[in-house]
Amino acid sequence: MTETYSQPANQKRRIATLRISMALCLPAILFTRSADVLPELAMELIESTGILLIIAGVLGRFWSILYIGGHKNASIIQDGPYSICRHPLYLFSTIAAAGFGMMLGSLVLMTVLTGAVLIILSDIAAKEERFLRDRFGLAYDAYAAKVPRILPRGRGFSTPKQVTFDVHVLRRNLSDALVFLSLIPLGELMSYFKEEPLWPMIPIY
Repeated sequence: MTETYSQPANQKRRIATLRISMALCLPAILFTRSADVLPELAMELIESTGILLIIAGVLGRFWSILYIGGHKNASIIQDGPYSICRHPLYLFSTIAAAGFGMMLGSLVLMTVLTGAVLIILSDIAAKEERFLRDRFGLAYDAYAAKVPRILPRGRGFSTPKQVTFDVHVLRRNLSDALVFLSLIPLGELMSYFKEEPLWPMIPIY
């Protein structure tokens, strides 16, 4: 009998799924506005917090790449961001999505965007872990038993004094960072259009 093994998750499919999900959310982004139930100062604070979360998401992804770059699917990385959750790249992508939702000034949009990204990335993470369990067996089971999948647990943080990283992988992920950073001017542009709407807007919370 031929033994079958799980295959690594298809990253192109992951990216395509995220893009399709964002496209499905686009009408809500374009044709809704904040119901203005909070004071202007509070809304500005929420928007500023959203910008900080996007930047934190980008920096967190770079931090994660420093540890995983060149080692993905080749070994079990358990240091740095990988000591607080098994998929920190997905954690920081979700944080950036939440930041974009906050920039739009809507609790509903923030929840929808964050939830959609988290659900999609959790599904991809589960597929990746089937491959890693096939490849590393009990070693990966032991790692998964002490470190949560995406939502972090800070008390287990550990890191060596020195970390080596792949410059080529880091450079390749720069394009992902630019995509996330582009959410900041996009959010500002949407705020401008919604202040003087060019089309009918539906107020939501």
